[in-house]
Amino acid sequence: MSYVGPDFDPPQPRRFRRAPLTVALAALVPGALLGWLVYEAVGAPGGGGGSAKAAGGTSSASSSKNSSASSSSSAGGPGSPAASATDDGEKPGTSSSTPASPTSGPAASGPLRGKVVVIDPGHNSGNFQHTADINRKVNIGTNWKECDTTGTSTNAGYTEARFTLDVARRLRTILQKDGATVKFTQDGDRAWGPCVDERARIGNRAHADAVVSIHADGSAAGNRGFHVILPGAVHGGAADTRPIVASSRDLGERIAGNFVRVTGSAPSNYVGDGTGLVTREDLGGLNLSTVPKVFIECANMRDSKDAARVTSGAWRQKAARGISEGIVSFLRG
Repeated sequence: MSYVGPDFDPPQPRRFRRAPLTVALAALVPGALLGWLVYEAVGAPGGGGGSAKAAGGTSSASSSKNSSASSSSSAGGPGSPAASATDDGEKPGTSSSTPASPTSGPAASGPLRGKVVVIDPGHNSGNFQHTADINRKVNIGTNWKECDTTGTSTNAGYTEARFTLDVARRLRTILQKDGATVKFTQDGDRAWGPCVDERARIGNRAHADAVVSIHADGSAAGNRGFHVILPGAVHGGAADTRPIVASSRDLGERIAGNFVRVTGSAPSNYVGDGTGLVTREDLGGLNLSTVPKVFIECANMRDSKDAARVTSGAWRQKAARGISEGIVSFLRG
């Protein structure tokens, strides 16, 4: 049944009109194609084309940011406390970039140009996972001792290995500004170690003008302050420190004096009789050294007052500066 009304013409006999249909299709296809091309160029939400590049760019930036954050937090090693607990104050290398490589070339100029300094960040955050490796005995010249130890920590869990590497990196930045060539025994780039004998060899092979091994002590609460450990006159087996005893003492005294002045920390109240200097003959890192070398125990991590110092980024920067000024004084004579 057909309806005829005022808006309709009466039905007409059906005829096929091929020409108008062909014309219509010919007009519609290019328009649709043009619309599709525009759509693809602009990009639909969740689709490909331009939106995929945008998403890729965002993902890449996010990945870079996450990678940077991961790198920053991993420097403390496994099981380390949150970075926010210890990263107040200046950060390592904030004044200039800190190379990731343990070895770097000298600056263009400076009072230490031509001088080689080896920095030995004590222990390694990975030592906790490699107890069999670090417990094996190595020859320290006069006898045999463990390859390395895990080091100590504050009562809150901030490890000596984290502390020493942080101070070492800050120290490197300062020394490089003064023109020194700085080499590390490890820069957080090893799973564990190195052993104490290898640490000594690194300084020897570099023909270092000065080597400083950075540590923090783990003594009883109430014991506080720093002390610098000097090599005793050891002569036996593979050890002969006699040629470096005097120069190492000079280096140690200069570091101790500048450390007091810059950090405000007092010499140890439990070893060294108030001098901040202790001589030892049982440390492989000193016994096997053929170049001027000292250890510095920057504080006692088990004492609450000293723990507050080592967990402060601002104080760690002062510690690095105090050590560096001692090294500069020694190398310039």
